[in-house]
Amino acid sequence: MNVLFIITDQHRADHLGCAGNPILKTPNLDRLASESVRFTSAFCTNPMCMPNRATILTGLYPNMHGVRSNGINLPLKVPTITDTLRNNGFHTISIGKLHFQYWARGFDKTSISAEAIGPWIIYRKKMKESLPIPYYGFDEVEMVVGHGDLCAGHYFDWLEEKGPQYIDPIKEKFRNFFNLPYYDTILPEELYPTTYMTERTISFFERYVKADYGEKPFFLHCSIPDPHHPVCPPGRYKDMYKPEDIELPANFHDLKNLVTHKFLGPLLKNPAFRGALLRESTEEEVRDFIALTYGSIAMIDNGVGKILASLEKLGLADNTMVIYTSDHGDLMGDHGMLLKGPCPFKGILNVPLLWKVPGLTKPGVSESLASSIDIPKTILNLLGIRKRFHPPDMQGIDLTSVLKDPSTKVRDSCLIEEDEEFPFLRKGVNIRLRHLVTDEYKLTLYENLKGYGDLYSRKNDPNEVNNLWHTHKELRYQLVEQLFHENLKAQSRYPKRIAPT
Repeated sequence: MNVLFIITDQHRADHLGCAGNPILKTPNLDRLASESVRFTSAFCTNPMCMPNRATILTGLYPNMHGVRSNGINLPLKVPTITDTLRNNGFHTISIGKLHFQYWARGFDKTSISAEAIGPWIIYRKKMKESLPIPYYGFDEVEMVVGHGDLCAGHYFDWLEEKGPQYIDPIKEKFRNFFNLPYYDTILPEELYPTTYMTERTISFFERYVKADYGEKPFFLHCSIPDPHHPVCPPGRYKDMYKPEDIELPANFHDLKNLVTHKFLGPLLKNPAFRGALLRESTEEEVRDFIALTYGSIAMIDNGVGKILASLEKLGLADNTMVIYTSDHGDLMGDHGMLLKGPCPFKGILNVPLLWKVPGLTKPGVSESLASSIDIPKTILNLLGIRKRFHPPDMQGIDLTSVLKDPSTKVRDSCLIEEDEEFPFLRKGVNIRLRHLVTDEYKLTLYENLKGYGDLYSRKNDPNEVNNLWHTHKELRYQLVEQLFHENLKAQSRYPKRIAPT
């Protein structure tokens, strides 16, 4: 069986029509969901791009694969599921964002990244020639680095051919990367990065059915950098949703209560966290941001529709597993904030997960807890690849039984690791959080904050405004112990013992 793995960036679980969103229309993803198991309680293993993407590729927690936070390269020697698939006769291809290595400038000149944005803009030919193939187990790579319309990589080759007049303006705009959460793009729909990834994915299918890859099944990693900020949907998608139609989250005004929060209070006062992390926002900005995010997701939905239609047209649908997910979510005005950052709230932790396996999936909605770390192990097991060929020490749980019966539950909790390191700030910031999600509750503990945490009822307090930490002590003790044991199981056992004494 083939695998089409579609991953977006910073897409919340409730930003889907099939998830009950009252405004956003996602007909193509809704159709996929109707043929899939849609997980309502899927959580990232780390709410940042690089760590969670590395987890999906390796089946390891961040403390095991080493990418504890953004800005740490995934070691090239860490075994990946794409290595396993290549070794078992699959053709592996990635189209779009990878983010297994850092994008921004390194702290010293000796550090090297195959995905650094600056060199991809200035030395594109050299970067393409020096890209090691296979790259983390991918036979083919058509790379996109960046977000919104600020994307470089192989995408620039395509843009240079179809719209060369936009190359220099996009390069100039990179000078202000991430300075604004949203703005108007200069690109038309047909030249926007989402269109590139849609076209290139369909192009691969067309090559594949011509037997360009022999008898090999494929694993295609289609990774769209939207709706991550800066949000700038092009053309009709820009005005598809009106800010005045957007309802503010019910907990929007909760920000005033967070200034006394022992962990969040100091961060909210830190200027470094007011741009791309935990951004304090206004009603107008939140409405604008959500409306434009909906536009970006609508464009993604349109692209997914074209990709799935191509699978059908080319006769590949009946033999292709389709997975749709995201690396993490976005606060989207929850508690008066936008974007992401270290915090205890579900908006950044809960991700969409749609999973269709022809001939196996019983379509439905599952409340079973699932984690990003479960994805790679489940893929390999569904493909019938023997455990001895899997990457060593994979830590996830096989979700196959849930795909066969959505009412099945295979987890009693999800562990979420979160380390944030900002040594480049004047005083330096090192933060460590651990989250535990159960069917009923969500617990967050903070390094160096003894006797303090966040405990929310998932069912009775969906807006997360009533912290039970001080009022439900017995429950707190039980969950802290459970978190302790889950954290123990997840801890690194590297390097391996090599001698008896």
